[in-house]
Amino acid sequence: MKKTATAEAPAPELATEASELRIATFRLARRLRAQRAIDSMSDGQFAVLATLKMHGRHTLGELAERERVSAPSMNRTVNCLEESGYLTRTPDEIDRRKVNIALTEEGLDVVEETVRRRDAWLEGAISSLPPEKRAILLEAAEVMREVASL
Repeated sequence: MKKTATAEAPAPELATEASELRIATFRLARRLRAQRAIDSMSDGQFAVLATLKMHGRHTLGELAERERVSAPSMNRTVNCLEESGYLTRTPDEIDRRKVNIALTEEGLDVVEETVRRRDAWLEGAISSLPPEKRAILLEAAEVMREVASL
């Protein structure tokens, strides 16, 4: 009797495909992460700055939840970034018990320069590919966004 693929036991070829995609994604992500404006900044620190650029000011708890880390861990990250001048903490105008965390101009510069470097590296990496392969990558990016949203 032939087994069929289920959610518990995927077909062997699907497992191989998933593994290949995972490995390729991690390798590309590692290469992109290496392109940063400040070599000593951790990925977690940069993620906080990028979140603040993309979504605006947050409380410490909101940042911790968004980045899926504990509040004490986020507090250490925020302290370091604040000491470096990349973000500020200001009391909330409505609820003085809250503190809002926002990017400084220096923090914004770090995010924008890192994004510029990453885009430039990727543009250079794909520039030698034939148009058909670049089209495949563009299509794959759409599929990857769909998978990520599941």
